[in-house]
Amino acid sequence: GPREVLIEIKAVGVCGSDVHYYEHGRIGSYIVLQPLILGHESAGVIVDVGEGVSKSRIGERVAIEPGIPDGTCQQCRTGHYNLCPNVRFFGTPPIDGAFTNYVTVPDSFAYTLPASMSDEEGALIEPLSVGLWACRKAQLRGADHVLITGAGPVGMLAMKVALALGSTEITMTDVFPQRLEMERKLGATRTVNVAETPLASVGVEADVLIECSGNQKAMMDGIRSLRPAGKAVAVGMNPGEEVSVPMSFLQNREITLTGTFRYANTYADAIALVATGRIDLKPVITGHYTLEETEQALQATKNDPANIKSIVVPK
Repeated sequence: GPREVLIEIKAVGVCGSDVHYYEHGRIGSYIVLQPLILGHESAGVIVDVGEGVSKSRIGERVAIEPGIPDGTCQQCRTGHYNLCPNVRFFGTPPIDGAFTNYVTVPDSFAYTLPASMSDEEGALIEPLSVGLWACRKAQLRGADHVLITGAGPVGMLAMKVALALGSTEITMTDVFPQRLEMERKLGATRTVNVAETPLASVGVEADVLIECSGNQKAMMDGIRSLRPAGKAVAVGMNPGEEVSVPMSFLQNREITLTGTFRYANTYADAIALVATGRIDLKPVITGHYTLEETEQALQATKNDPANIKSIVVPK
């Protein structure tokens, strides 16, 4: 259609939400009621353009921002387009996703990739944006001690963003030693296996908490590890509707607690962080699959803690 581009998909990352939809058929109020193509972390090449788009874009390699807002609501008009109530997000019922050969998006949601970046790295701009948005919501400064709870893909990428922004003290927690070992190699200054060692016993004093596990205890313990005037950012989705928080602790220390929902205006900056070498995405990629092997990619993501990010390559 007008102002749209047709993109041949070259690489798609597997996200935990893809696995959740595949296994349970729903995430919260989003319920799969009919056949659904999953996948929202994607990159490809523009093969055709609609009216109003320069034909010079044909052949461009692009990272695809998967959430298309209506552009007219109050949230969109004030810059919070990630909170648009009418957003059409890839792989979220009833909108089909990117585990396919071709997709169409508005041309402004297809971001040009430099020649130095691979299609796979382009696909990972989406989860990198989640980490970048979390750090923005935390108003992260280089001198901050950052505590990241949950060392999966989002936690790892949030750590990489924090390092790129100048953080020199980063504590990571998880229950899988394989993941914590990888985080140490990638730059974490301290790791805590909270399956063996309670976080409270370690004496962490952080300025920022980025909670990526969705676990209530991780949130509680993380908040209690913050210094006065610290900031807590909830990134991981809790399976329940409600989570208890230590209100007197928050109030007496003026702790700021904020939620995050996806991201907004992050793609250009995320691409620049990778293109300039400040963030290396290659170690995050731990498996490759064809489109026909998508089910195996979903299973690997679910079953192997050492599998951080599987990539599906359609052709």
